[in-house]
Amino acid sequence: MAFILASHDFEPETPIPRQFTCDGANSPPELHWSGAPEGTVSYALVMEDPDAPSGNWVHWVVYNIPASVQELIGPLPRGAVSGTTSYGTSAYGGPCPPGGVHRYFFRLYALDHELNLAGGADKNQLMEAQRGHVLGEAELMGTYARQR
Repeated sequence: MAFILASHDFEPETPIPRQFTCDGANSPPELHWSGAPEGTVSYALVMEDPDAPSGNWVHWVVYNIPASVQELIGPLPRGAVSGTTSYGTSAYGGPCPPGGVHRYFFRLYALDHELNLAGGADKNQLMEAQRGHVLGEAELMGTYARQR
């Protein structure tokens, strides 16, 4: 069984609805997954925009999502920890490109343990902490362009 990340709010490689962007409510889309590898203890999630003018822009970091959780809807589940984004906050920051169509990658990592990271770790700290512990990775990509 494949490890799959999906959303009821948008299809893969299609536009992310405005309500999940800086032009709307700036709330995260609902995400759900299936097919986690055997031995998964926790998950980590990163959302990023590789098309940002300043380089890769991190919009969302969440880690220590319990293995019993199969979706992110609304508040983070008990035990999950928010990391620091490129906005300098520990909250979801929706797509807000300065121009053109940008791609937004949601990557979910299945890990063989819980990460020993304090709240507010950034993407680089997360990637270092999970090195050697990733059992699988699932990806969902959406796009967004601001209407001027």
